[in-house]
Amino acid sequence: MKTIRHYCSRSLTSVLTILFAAGMILGGCGSSSMLPQKDIKIAVLTYDEHDTFIDSMTKYMTKWCRQKEKETGKRITLSVVGAKKSQLTQNDQVQKFISESYDVLCVNLVDRTDAMVIIDKAMESDTPVIFFNREPVEEDLARWDKIFYVGGLARQSAELQAKIIIDALSDPKKFASIDANGNGTIQYVILEGEAGHQDTLVRTSVCPKELMNAGFSLEKLGDEYANWDRDQGRTRMRELIDRYPFQIEMVIANNDDMALGAIDAIEERNYPLDPFVVGINGTEEALEAIRTMKLDGTVYNDYAGQAEMIMEMAYSLGVDEDFPPDVDLTFDKYVFRPYSIITYDNVQKYLRQ
Repeated sequence: MKTIRHYCSRSLTSVLTILFAAGMILGGCGSSSMLPQKDIKIAVLTYDEHDTFIDSMTKYMTKWCRQKEKETGKRITLSVVGAKKSQLTQNDQVQKFISESYDVLCVNLVDRTDAMVIIDKAMESDTPVIFFNREPVEEDLARWDKIFYVGGLARQSAELQAKIIIDALSDPKKFASIDANGNGTIQYVILEGEAGHQDTLVRTSVCPKELMNAGFSLEKLGDEYANWDRDQGRTRMRELIDRYPFQIEMVIANNDDMALGAIDAIEERNYPLDPFVVGINGTEEALEAIRTMKLDGTVYNDYAGQAEMIMEMAYSLGVDEDFPPDVDLTFDKYVFRPYSIITYDNVQKYLRQ
């Protein structure tokens, strides 16, 4: 009987072991780590895939997602598409991603005043939207509690651009070198971004006002739209040089690509003056131009910080969690990243990033 009891005890133990193992497989034994992880699908839709600043943002987003996958073990599908500056194309892209059950849409609008279709589609499908860089009108953002915006304050960028110029003009030697004709008035031109874009409107108006408020005498010779594009900036600057062959002492550009285009035109035409040129964004090419003293200054638009905020928010929405503490929402809608000044004196700090 002893042998039989021992055999039965071992048999019972074996059965319990098998049942325990089955429970681990089927039920995870109460541990969620054994359950399949939900993939997160994030769509990033840009107004134009050839925009230098936006391209920097999307590259950082990709880098962030790969790192997040390593940290969490969750698979993140990040799909990035450009709309070739067509709002109709972007609307169709939104519908496609919604039909493919993407968790979050991150949208860099083609037309900031025409977000209604995208918002309607998102609300119907309960798909959260994070707009970035191109701020929709306030009424559109207020329509739903799952709509957000990430970007910078356009006015701050203009004020800091003005400060770069004010600091230069406040130095008597620098002022004398900029004021080529010595009449005490700085003749300038403006290269504007895109018509209707909030950054274009604010930067174009605020920067010169700040200079005049600081007590400097200015004369605007002309302004041209160059749509954030270096080639267009070069073309528009050539036209301005032809129009004002010996007068342009300063170029105020709404972004770096247009500022670099202006420098291209100045060099190609062997322009007899050496205009003071400033941009905004702090792109890699702009930083190199500052280092080599071709570009006089720019305002750093924190593309990495903005991209990180967008991805943190998208990830949280995708897994249905609260935003992390570093996502500082204003009015429960906006995340603004601060701008900063870059000149020759501090450009090495940004080149090392």
